[in-house]
Amino acid sequence: MEGFSKILRKTDTKKRLSVPIRFLKSLPPFKLGSHAVEFEATDEKGETWAFQCSTRKRGPYRKPVLTRGWVAFVKSKKLQIGDKVRFVKYKNRATATISYKVRAEKEIKIFGAIFYAPI
Repeated sequence: MEGFSKILRKTDTKKRLSVPIRFLKSLPPFKLGSHAVEFEATDEKGETWAFQCSTRKRGPYRKPVLTRGWVAFVKSKKLQIGDKVRFVKYKNRATATISYKVRAEKEIKIFGAIFYAPI
């Protein structure tokens, strides 16, 4: 199981989600010469979401971001700054099938302590 979680910032909720470069290894391979790859992830309710992860075309640092499909996901889940999102890659050992899960979590503050609850 590979993946990452991130507490959302303003840009993450309005335009795109910047993701750790190590997450690129978890995604399907990029086609030769391409700087983008598409993948699908299933949320907690079983709904499938299509995302595109793209990287810079030039420069030493690839800086991966989720673009296509991301803003629709944010709006659907009513995500805001401070909420958390988690992406996880699963591999079925019996069939070698790869799948992705996405989980949105709402920030909840109780007496100054911050907790996250699944949406």
